Amino acid sequence: MLKITDRAKNVSPSLTLAITAQANKMKADGIDVVSFAAGEPNFNTPDYIIEAAKTALDKGMTKYTPVPGTKELREQICKKLKKDNNLDYNFDQIIVSTGGKQTLYNVFQTIVQEGDEVILLAPYWLTYPEMVKFCGAKNVVVDLSQDHCLLNIEKIEKAITKNTKAILLNSPNNPTGAIYDKASLCALAEMLKKYPDIWVVSDEIYEKLVYDGKEHYSIAQHSKEMYDRTFVVNGMSKAYSMTGWRMGYVACPNAEIAKAMSGLQSHQTSNANSITQYASYVALQGGEDFIANMRETFDGRRKLMYDGLKKAPLVSVINPDGAFYMMVNVSATFGKSYEGEKINSALDFANLLIKHAKVATVPCEGFGAPDFLRLSYATSEADIKKGVDRMAEFLSKVK
Repeated sequence: MLKITDRAKNVSPSLTLAITAQANKMKADGIDVVSFAAGEPNFNTPDYIIEAAKTALDKGMTKYTPVPGTKELREQICKKLKKDNNLDYNFDQIIVSTGGKQTLYNVFQTIVQEGDEVILLAPYWLTYPEMVKFCGAKNVVVDLSQDHCLLNIEKIEKAITKNTKAILLNSPNNPTGAIYDKASLCALAEMLKKYPDIWVVSDEIYEKLVYDGKEHYSIAQHSKEMYDRTFVVNGMSKAYSMTGWRMGYVACPNAEIAKAMSGLQSHQTSNANSITQYASYVALQGGEDFIANMRETFDGRRKLMYDGLKKAPLVSVINPDGAFYMMVNVSATFGKSYEGEKINSALDFANLLIKHAKVATVPCEGFGAPDFLRLSYATSEADIKKGVDRMAEFLSKVK
């Protein structure tokens, strides 16, 4: 009998993509749906980046590039890391890949293997545990939901075993919007001095989207020792609204590791899209006004959503400091019903909400937070008002 692998069977499909597809289908069918599911800015890519892509096409930049990316792009990424994060890299430490997902996949495939353990801090992005499983490794989850989703060094240290190979950090965080501040990251770095064989993977894709005077800090900045064990992951999708362009990158601790990672990528996708590479090279040379405007707009939407939801019955809301997501605890509805239909989980709640209120949200079972929904405020103020009003009306009928 012909069979597929356990690897393929054991992977959980992306719930966010599935719900977004469901909402889009309902919209295509003429149904007035408000979607809080999508994890991408609703801004178009800035004109100067689009023009750069056109220039690349006009100049015939349509051929293969070096597997890890063009030298000019990797050098520009180094300039960005120095300017924004005070981190010094050479271009041969940078690997450019087809989006942040491939970048993270490359990192895990390079440092994690069968029998290893990777520490994930919950709530976490639902793709992280699947990538760890691809490597035959084990996810060890540290639940931070009772710590305001901020770092608890004692809890993290208790999760370390002789098999721990890596810890993954994501700040600003998806799905919570939490930011790990400099003091807590430095405390984590000091604790990890006792465990020199543990890698750190730092996903910093939302670094430009921080509010209320907060500042982004990379743990690789803490010390030379931490720099030498940290992979700094970033990309173009969130800061420059380039989600569909598929451009991610990683700064590796040294050129030897980057070379190994490049070899792995050479047998997967080879180089990332050549036109996107040139557009990204140009993008990184500007965009400050665009990013500042987008951040200000998201901040206004964040406040609008939070102010509306905190008045709604039966839910509690985490006010995020970064990214463009909001976590809503719906556990007070468990065991109750909506017009005779029972709610026993966040998934039940989300299914009833889209069915009856025409509001799409993401239940967070796959994010390690089964009591919560994730809402994205990367949508218009009009849709936020409409969606929040519909949720409040729905909740008023939950008994």
